Amino acid sequence: MNFQIISDGACDLQKDYLTAHHVDIVPFYVTFDGVNYVKEGEGITHDEFYLKMINEHAIPKSSLPSIQDYVDAFTPYVEKNIPIVCITISGKFSGSYNSACNAKNMLLEDYENAKIAVIDSTLNTASEALFVNEAVEMNEAGVSFEDAVAELENIKGSGKIFFTVGSLEYLIKNGRIGKVAVVAGDKLGIRPTIIMENGDIGLGGISRSRKKSLNNVITNMEKFFKKPENNIEDYEIVTACGYNPEEEKEFRAELEQRLGKKCIDLKVIIGTTIGCHTGPYALGAAIVRKNKYTHKK
Repeated sequence: MNFQIISDGACDLQKDYLTAHHVDIVPFYVTFDGVNYVKEGEGITHDEFYLKMINEHAIPKSSLPSIQDYVDAFTPYVEKNIPIVCITISGKFSGSYNSACNAKNMLLEDYENAKIAVIDSTLNTASEALFVNEAVEMNEAGVSFEDAVAELENIKGSGKIFFTVGSLEYLIKNGRIGKVAVVAGDKLGIRPTIIMENGDIGLGGISRSRKKSLNNVITNMEKFFKKPENNIEDYEIVTACGYNPEEEKEFRAELEQRLGKKCIDLKVIIGTTIGCHTGPYALGAAIVRKNKYTHKK
């Protein structure tokens, strides 16, 4: 491998994948009481987190990784002269990117020849996972640090998420509603279809039932790929959910049947950081354009 990949916890990739591909994660922090914060993945399990939301109607909040968290993650590789590619969640959603940039600048004061590329993916959860996977594929194929960074910057704008949630409650209360609020207001009974692109979220439609909202997710993807400039074979697709994996399996099967394309098997599970904002019942699919080095035609 030519470089070390580091991402933040918002990519929602699971431990087995991270270990197998030597990806390091800098976690976020979550709290239910606004005082006691725990690192994502520590102190509370995935199921405990979502059940607390479901059974107690608790509204958790997340906090970004600190500058020191990134310094601690970068330092072992900087000391060994190993280049670093650090991929963060969209800067419009979190200050994780700024923390990573500040950590990079601090380290460059002592290690002026260090190679650290911090990339604002403009993505989130499943789309960030796909983006990290493209970095992994290039790294394992022997693509140089410089070429990989350039290609990641080139393809990041292609990433999108098409998803729905149980209600808009968590997005509203955590201040992540964006353009959706203009249409939805405070009508928490609706089932929205949400599209995230270019680091922001917008409304792809509203429905009165879960089934119709999931159908609308796929319909929006079909519309995207019907455009002549969007060749489905140029993209990877992955599905992800918060708390109901059986529902995801059914959704994925229908998605693959209607699009005529298999999803990539990254086993993305929406974790506690993103779950704070989407609630327990987020479900949908993400896309990212394939890199030019490992997907040559």
